[in-house]
Amino acid sequence: MRVCGQTFTPDILDRIREAVAKEPQISRRSLSRQVCQWLDWRSNSGDWQEGGCRKALVELDRRQLLELPLPRTTFAARQTPALAVASADIHTSLEELGPLELIAIADHRSQNAQVWRVLMQRDHYLGDKPLCGAQLRYLIRSERYGWLGALAFNSASWSLSARDRFIGWSEAARRENLRQVVCNSRFLILPGIRVPNLASHLLGRVHQQMPLDWEARYGIRPLLLETFIDPTRFDGACYRAANWVAVGATAGRRDGIAKSLLLYPLQAGWREQLCAVSPTRLGALARPAAPAHWAEEELGTLRLYDQRLKQRLFSIAQDFYHRPQANIPEACGSKARTLGAYRCFQNDKITMDVILTPHLESTIERIKTQAVVLAPQDTTTLNYYHHPATQGLGPVNTKSDQATGLILHDTLAFSTEGTPLGVIDAQCWARDPDDPGKSERRKTLPIEQKESSKWLRSYRKLAEIQPLCPDTLLVSVGDRESDLYELFAEASIDPQGPKLLVRAERSRNRRVEQEPLWTFVGAKAVAGEIKLQLPKRGSRGAREAVLKVRFAAVKLQPPRDSHQAPVHLWAVHLLEGDPGDGGEPIEWMLLTSVAVTTFEQAVQRAEWYAARWGIEVFHRTLKSGCRIKDRQLGTAKRLQACLGMDMVVAWRIYHLTMLGRETPDHPCTAFFDEVEWKALYCYHHKTPVTPKEPPTMAEAIRLLGAMGGHLGRKGDGPPGTQVLWRGLQRLDTAVQMYIVFTQSPSPSNWRSYPHDYLPPPNAP
Repeated sequence: MRVCGQTFTPDILDRIREAVAKEPQISRRSLSRQVCQWLDWRSNSGDWQEGGCRKALVELDRRQLLELPLPRTTFAARQTPALAVASADIHTSLEELGPLELIAIADHRSQNAQVWRVLMQRDHYLGDKPLCGAQLRYLIRSERYGWLGALAFNSASWSLSARDRFIGWSEAARRENLRQVVCNSRFLILPGIRVPNLASHLLGRVHQQMPLDWEARYGIRPLLLETFIDPTRFDGACYRAANWVAVGATAGRRDGIAKSLLLYPLQAGWREQLCAVSPTRLGALARPAAPAHWAEEELGTLRLYDQRLKQRLFSIAQDFYHRPQANIPEACGSKARTLGAYRCFQNDKITMDVILTPHLESTIERIKTQAVVLAPQDTTTLNYYHHPATQGLGPVNTKSDQATGLILHDTLAFSTEGTPLGVIDAQCWARDPDDPGKSERRKTLPIEQKESSKWLRSYRKLAEIQPLCPDTLLVSVGDRESDLYELFAEASIDPQGPKLLVRAERSRNRRVEQEPLWTFVGAKAVAGEIKLQLPKRGSRGAREAVLKVRFAAVKLQPPRDSHQAPVHLWAVHLLEGDPGDGGEPIEWMLLTSVAVTTFEQAVQRAEWYAARWGIEVFHRTLKSGCRIKDRQLGTAKRLQACLGMDMVVAWRIYHLTMLGRETPDHPCTAFFDEVEWKALYCYHHKTPVTPKEPPTMAEAIRLLGAMGGHLGRKGDGPPGTQVLWRGLQRLDTAVQMYIVFTQSPSPSNWRSYPHDYLPPPNAP
């Protein structure tokens, strides 16, 4: 749990409780110092962060996670010091005013601090109110005339939409770099002083001195100043004369008056530094120790600081999973949950990447358990022609078709047995409808300006993951569209990076040693024959194909007019004889960066490529099972955020399908909650009595498939994704009825299972 930027683990909370129980009279100051030492919680200056720690302890006490000792003292109202400070009446020029001095107040008990308080209480319209957070006060003094005024700086406001928009801040960047923004909260020139340009001159002096003083006190150099102007009192002319920039206004929630917001950058390159975010390594965030349900386990490292928003996403994930074919209102089950889902997808903080990043981290944990992981990447179109009012869509098919929608290019991780491990990368975009004819210009454009760069971006994402899984061989798999020389060159840069397996496109006219690739490999002797089970595709049914295998090491030449070096690869050629069904025979020319020196290795590479079919099954599950094309959210941005959630749900359905085949004898509790498998058993067997032990994974999948219409005949094979997603919808209803008959909770709780429902001890 993160509070005030610090993580409080259950062990730390237990340690705090023990300290309070052992010494009930301990002061909060002493307790906070101990906690800082346990957490090694220091400020930038190296001192213990006691102020932030006390604030965090109070928040934990408010949440009833621990009980703090009562405060020992109650501070009385601030009193104006009994100190007489003379008022000034000066009408002169800035030159005649003489040398000016900015005096930084180092000790709040000093006489200068008392002078500052007197001036503020007497002459400033806000009075001597306490400042917030880190703070720095100044007195303005003239050798000739004495005290002229005072200034104060303190920690910047937590969130200001106009400021954050002007900087270009993401939430992560704001949280990381807010300390480098300082607020000029007070600026007083005594009422009797009339000196032209004095205020802007003093601001110029402050710009030079304050950053050094702030860094000396707090160990961090400010990059930006902010201030607020009450338009009913001031026009802010002195700030504008000192080159402060007006960027908007506040909401005025405190007193009903919207304040003008002005900013002043303190050094060049300030925006880049404020927007920089330290790279967070995948998997670096702590995962929930005891997740309440599968959504929290899978998405537990969501990079969101609003806990309510995180819980809303967990709720949406469960609703979508329980009823994958339903639209959003049907899946959510109530008006409140439906409105919450729509508001969630409208939130600018929720994007497809935000949702998929924690899923990727869970995927990496599954990848680490495998020796070899295949990562096919493919492109599919999402057609939303039924919703022409949706903003931000683009053409997805031919000019004559005029269909609009989005393009999705994704990469999935699969075990060699075909079990989907998760989504590695997803790129989604809309083509520009005002840029027709781009395909005709493709030969003149660099690859960075083509859609073909999608293959490179997905491969680079895989390359980021490879160092996190040093004991796993990652292989990027692509069809003929991915036959790009730039991709081969990219894969040859790092020998320790992921490998490549691509089906070559004959029209590319690849050459090896000044000879066509097909001619070079075709001249090699046949190494043997293999049989591959090919799935149904289009009107062509599933069949077993017998293919002759040839393989060779090749030195692939770059395209003409290219300055790239040749690439060393291995080629595996597979050619089917007469298929016997009148269709075209299968011919694959596979190019790979994984060594192929034996017939067995060539067969293995062919089997790896055949596993690429899994990503097409995933796309079918995504489109037909989750019915993403029926989503009505108004804009492409919201559709993409919803798509991220649908991809996680589609993966889980597909994973469930394969898990029953890979680990059939494992207990089904690895995937089904207790209330789910009991409801499944009772529904299928028409009995209120459940077994003492949960069924196996294979048995539970069979029961769920039967719910979705799977007949289970000898020739039918195990249930597929289509019957399972239908079965999940019916299981949702069965679970609700099981809850009614075993505990009868209030109807408002029905849709909250399984994390809000615990069966009674005597439930069957």
